[in-house]
Amino acid sequence: MYKFLLYIAHPYSIPICKPLQEEIRKRGYDVQWFSELEYTKKYFEDNEPVLNTVEEVLAYNPHVVLTATDTVADFFPGIKVEIFHGFSANKRPLMSDHFKIRGFFDLYLTQGPSTTEIFKQQAEKYGFFEVVQTGWPKVDPLFPIQEKPATDKPVILISSTFTTRLSLAKNDAVFNEIARLAATGKYQFLCVLHPKLDQETKDKFIGLEGDNFNYYDTTNLIPLFKRADIMFSDTTSAIIEFLLQQKPVVTFCNNKPGDHLIDVTEVSEIEGAIQLALTKPAATMAAIKDYVEWTHPYYDGKSSGRMIDACIAFLNKDKSHLKPKPLNLVRKYKVRKLLKYFTLKTYRRPITVKATR
Repeated sequence: MYKFLLYIAHPYSIPICKPLQEEIRKRGYDVQWFSELEYTKKYFEDNEPVLNTVEEVLAYNPHVVLTATDTVADFFPGIKVEIFHGFSANKRPLMSDHFKIRGFFDLYLTQGPSTTEIFKQQAEKYGFFEVVQTGWPKVDPLFPIQEKPATDKPVILISSTFTTRLSLAKNDAVFNEIARLAATGKYQFLCVLHPKLDQETKDKFIGLEGDNFNYYDTTNLIPLFKRADIMFSDTTSAIIEFLLQQKPVVTFCNNKPGDHLIDVTEVSEIEGAIQLALTKPAATMAAIKDYVEWTHPYYDGKSSGRMIDACIAFLNKDKSHLKPKPLNLVRKYKVRKLLKYFTLKTYRRPITVKATR
């Protein structure tokens, strides 16, 4: 029986890995969770199989470590697989953070052509990992896309990044405009903010609670995506998740606006952009379709299955052609410091487990 470890840091990675847990269990394999941050553990459900210490992980001895973080404990057994904790939202110049090779992973499971092509170029350059395009498990519950039930008012989902220079939630003028629009009674607002945003900012939006405004403290955005007609946001990977439904998004000062977004740079333009988005303009909808095909061209809700297939195939295959992963001493020390576990043990080559009949 194959053993899988779901390795996360922050609570927002839990809904990324949940569909993987379901897929692993469906196949009769074993699965456990591990969080490198203590505070995240309180977000697990009571019946969740969680390993609380490094020693428990080492005793579990996983074959596959599915990782929704940028780094992973290199001294944990098993192949290290990067599944990503979001889409590339272009928050940083040249998208360097999303595509940065940190020397921890044996296998990258990418979301679509926009990421696959770059990571395959990186694989050729470095030679110590492989790349397989699978789609992203977090959005499996989004599919199949169903027609949204009619509502008396247009439903607008507000989301915001925690990056201060990009966050609409931290812009007082934008907040005041949202408050004004909610007070008109013409729209129904749903609001979810990034978990890393400070509580003072969250409290401002919580204070808008009323008949036309609902605040949600959750990391499970899929149900909110399904209820909304459009999204109003800034520069966050949640935008890309929402676009997969072929629904319009209005952005405020997006870091990299394109034809698939209705972007505004002045507060006075927000309501007009919302009204435009609700008409689903043909040019915007065509651009959204093209963008989705480039970003995540899967509509079957089976990305988790493709991921598990890719992991097992990689685990079983001969990998002698791969170079050893780099020594990476500074990053490895930081991981050990974070986990408060110091060891010289490291796995620079991925393990191979022969397929069983």
